[in-house]
Amino acid sequence: MNQRRILIQLDSDAHASTFDAVVAVDSAIDHLLQYANVKPTNVRSLVHGAMFTRGPEALSSTAIFVGGSDVAVGDAIGDEIKQAFFGPVRVSVMLDGNGSNTTAAAAVLCAARHVALANTQALVLGGTGPVGLRVARLLLRKGARVMLASRDIRRAQGACQAVLEHVGAEATKRLTAVAISDGPEQLDCLQDATAIFSCGAAGVPLLSATKLAQAQQVRVAIDLNAVPPAGIHGIGAMDKAVSRGERTDYGAIGVGGLKMKIHRRAIERLFTRNDLFLDAEEILSIGESFEASQVI
Repeated sequence: MNQRRILIQLDSDAHASTFDAVVAVDSAIDHLLQYANVKPTNVRSLVHGAMFTRGPEALSSTAIFVGGSDVAVGDAIGDEIKQAFFGPVRVSVMLDGNGSNTTAAAAVLCAARHVALANTQALVLGGTGPVGLRVARLLLRKGARVMLASRDIRRAQGACQAVLEHVGAEATKRLTAVAISDGPEQLDCLQDATAIFSCGAAGVPLLSATKLAQAQQVRVAIDLNAVPPAGIHGIGAMDKAVSRGERTDYGAIGVGGLKMKIHRRAIERLFTRNDLFLDAEEILSIGESFEASQVI
């Protein structure tokens, strides 16, 4: 008998995300079970319910999606889920708190259409936030050199340490913490960058026209802020591979189409086996497979 596909949506917010629910339904699941106010301290009983209600041969038809606006809490929930599993008794899991993993993967893949990541000097603005951390991490995995930026150098340094905990000490020489102020001074990081990713909070300008003019070597610029004013001056939310001289620009909605495709593909992948744990790197790999399938 074919088992129905059940996706269990675990959300740390007061109300489970309707956005994540709609994407799940569009990903050809049969049933969606939504739980809100999920915390690391109360998640194990929900996980055990997923593990013990079906036989081992049917566990690939149950999967867990961890969302919520607090990405750190989502990561902690993911850690607790791992601890609840034992041996082959487990189900597949996807982490995408606040859309951070799918957004970061889509942004990196958009950049890869225009530059060779292994030869890229990337500047990640708003690098201390959840998307910025993941963009930096994925770029390092691809061999890029990354300048992780914040207005506070100490925050940037702390974020670099967090990134290195994921990618390993071998990436230390390719990761630099930098501070970008609101002043007009020349900044070496702008002059050296060949790709810029703006990952800051909604409606917060991070790169003015004056500073952008210093970035003469940039070949691709991606602004993930969909709320005016722009994170990077002159980039519109709808921009999708818009050429501006030697530079190609993407806005948040321009990246969003690929993000949605990756999100749906990742949910579909959950039901191919029962032992997947999809974090940023695995979601990027799914996106790479999708991109390769579009090349004729």
